[in-house]
Amino acid sequence: MRKLAVIVLMLGLLLSFSANAQRSQDFGDYVVHFNAVNTNLIPPAAAQQYGIQRSSTRALLNISVLRKVLDNPGTPVHAKVNATGRNLSGQLRDISLKEVDDQGAIYYLGQLRVRNEETFDFSVNITPDGEDEPLVLKFRQQFFTE
Repeated sequence: MRKLAVIVLMLGLLLSFSANAQRSQDFGDYVVHFNAVNTNLIPPAAAQQYGIQRSSTRALLNISVLRKVLDNPGTPVHAKVNATGRNLSGQLRDISLKEVDDQGAIYYLGQLRVRNEETFDFSVNITPDGEDEPLVLKFRQQFFTE
């Protein structure tokens, strides 16, 4: 049942936004997959399973870190993940991320409040287990609540 909830959550996130669905960035030995979506787009069962508050005025930041492996899409790895979001008015928000480890699938999920047409510049520092230097991911996302 738990694995089904992860699949439903990820499918919901991927299918909800075709233009902003799953994005990724290559960091040499690692690939980081990331997205940010309004939480009202997450299926209710998946939101309940992971303690996500569904609302058009809340966003979910989702980070996944994979170590590259030949002839394989990658192996999920544990990491220390810290994130902030700064809106265009300069307001900084620390985003508390929790790790979800579901039978080998590892995700880092964090929530923040958003307003209609608000744009955030996200900065995510990711230090995979066994590494000393963080991978720095930066991206911009606009949210629509109406």
